[in-house]
Amino acid sequence: MDVTEAVARRMSVRAFKPDPVPGEVVRGILEAAHGAPSGGNLQPWRVHALSGEPLVEFKALIAASPMEETEYDVYPANLWDPYRSHRYECGEDLYASIGIGRDNRAGRLAQMSNNLKFFGAPVALFFSLDRKLGPPQWSDMGMYMQTLMLLAVERGLDTCAQEFWNRYPRTVARFVGLPDDHILFCGMALGYRDEAAPINGWRARRAPFDSWCQMQGFD
Repeated sequence: MDVTEAVARRMSVRAFKPDPVPGEVVRGILEAAHGAPSGGNLQPWRVHALSGEPLVEFKALIAASPMEETEYDVYPANLWDPYRSHRYECGEDLYASIGIGRDNRAGRLAQMSNNLKFFGAPVALFFSLDRKLGPPQWSDMGMYMQTLMLLAVERGLDTCAQEFWNRYPRTVARFVGLPDDHILFCGMALGYRDEAAPINGWRARRAPFDSWCQMQGFD
């Protein structure tokens, strides 16, 4: 599989098979992704990986934990177009794939709660970085995560990045032993895609090339 194929296959998988992923495979992906670029080679990422009994314990804990005050805004307030429309379309397509209408609030909340279970994935990852670092280092974290996601696809695995965990920053930090000087950025589910699950049968729409790119000086 080449990089173009991995990019084309990668998606946010929201239904995984329970099949375990060997620890050496997970470590291999995490280590290989460590080759991702970072400004000044700061390598700002910190990763905690859970599987097996620790993941079972964490899911039991989080199921009984209330949501907490978030430490950063995932989206700006009063999101504007075209970003608002992109987000709206994505949500509508997702829920339509599993037959949940816009007026079915209970159904939408139930689907969102599947984040707490990592959508059935056998591996959970948490990403954090030093609180004193700034937006460029947060971007570096994104490059590490994207590299990891493509490497997972190369190995027959899939992922779902979950900024959802911004709603439980202190509970996650306590469980994994995150230092006080680090902030939880994101979580991620990792495992084998359930190809038969309807929620994995759709793809997020992409805006036309000319709406976001201008090319000048080319033949």
